[in-house]
Amino acid sequence: MSKILIKNIKGLVQAGEQIPSVRKGAEMKQLDMISNAYLALEDGEVIAYGPMTEWEGIIDWRGVEIVDADGCFVLPAFIDSHTHTVFAKTREEEFVDRIHGLSYEEIAAKGGGILNSARKLSELSEDELFHSAKTRIERIIQTGTGALEIKSGYGLSLEGELKMLRVIKRLKECMPIAIKATFLGAHAFPAEFKDNKRAYIDLIINEMLPAIHTEQLADYIDVFCERNYFSVLDMEEVLKAGIALGLKPKVHVNQFSILGGVQKAVELGAISVDHLEEIDENDIQALKSSNTIPTLLPGCSHFLSIPFGDARRIISAGLPLALASDFNPGSSPNYDLMTILSLACIKQKMTPEEGINALTINAAAALELSDSHGKIAIGRKSPIMLTKEIPSLAYLAYAFGEQHVQRIFI
Repeated sequence: MSKILIKNIKGLVQAGEQIPSVRKGAEMKQLDMISNAYLALEDGEVIAYGPMTEWEGIIDWRGVEIVDADGCFVLPAFIDSHTHTVFAKTREEEFVDRIHGLSYEEIAAKGGGILNSARKLSELSEDELFHSAKTRIERIIQTGTGALEIKSGYGLSLEGELKMLRVIKRLKECMPIAIKATFLGAHAFPAEFKDNKRAYIDLIINEMLPAIHTEQLADYIDVFCERNYFSVLDMEEVLKAGIALGLKPKVHVNQFSILGGVQKAVELGAISVDHLEEIDENDIQALKSSNTIPTLLPGCSHFLSIPFGDARRIISAGLPLALASDFNPGSSPNYDLMTILSLACIKQKMTPEEGINALTINAAAALELSDSHGKIAIGRKSPIMLTKEIPSLAYLAYAFGEQHVQRIFI
């Protein structure tokens, strides 16, 4: 039995039994924090916490590891609700292309982008993909992430998509953090289907989805609803086929253009709508009548030099907001959610408190993990992070080049 007492915590963040499962609008500025606190864990489970003035006699001290957190903060580990962590190779050559003036869409039109990743993935075995992704996730955890969503979408064939999803299933089974799998076969049209897009949609619906269902390889279904990719009608057809097999929608919408995808995703019960670099009043009104979590991906905006999602407009409308990394080799090669927190504060004018809510309880809601992750409460076993000694909580977002995490408790 492992017992850990973390004492003299400068601030115990997001700790409480009455913290809501989602924070919306002005509530996102609220952040529960106990100053000069302690936290007791037994086999990873929270068994007691509170101010240091109340710590004596709380637990049996025999065999306890005592961690002195003087000057440090303790938070629930962040949740990354949108990633593409399983991939074959990096794409720094496209990064150089963008420096020379090509846009993301121009690179994709000449065979780069998602199709580039699909070609590279086809060259690797399942074991090679698994071991590279496992190494990435070990690094991701050390930056303070305690739960992860991973999408397929670089296979773009029956064999390739199944290979990716089987890798994600293996990662679920061996990694110490919660992982959710999303099927994103509708990520792009393979080159061989360029002139017959109907045939690729039929392949997704008639072959990929039944095989995924048979092996129980996915929790969610996603579609890249965007000009030059999948239309709103395409998205609706693919999502309905996935829903019929028990998959829940989490979708890419409004990255470059507004097509009506948000309203359709909400209508179909999407858990989250992600990207939203572009948004209009129709989207806002649709989200206000739903439980769908709007999720912004500032790492992608930064890397591609496209607009940042309008966080202030979304929050001012009384909506919840989550943040995620969109970690992938082409448009957001960053998995550190501390960097995402900084970008959200600097570029989207979110307060540090709003950003932390967006990366904890709201991100947990975007992965249906509200019952286990996103806050510190009695009986929970979700990962917890201990920062290094820092002057304030806002310093996490302010000092964007520093490594702030001292230790992860899993």
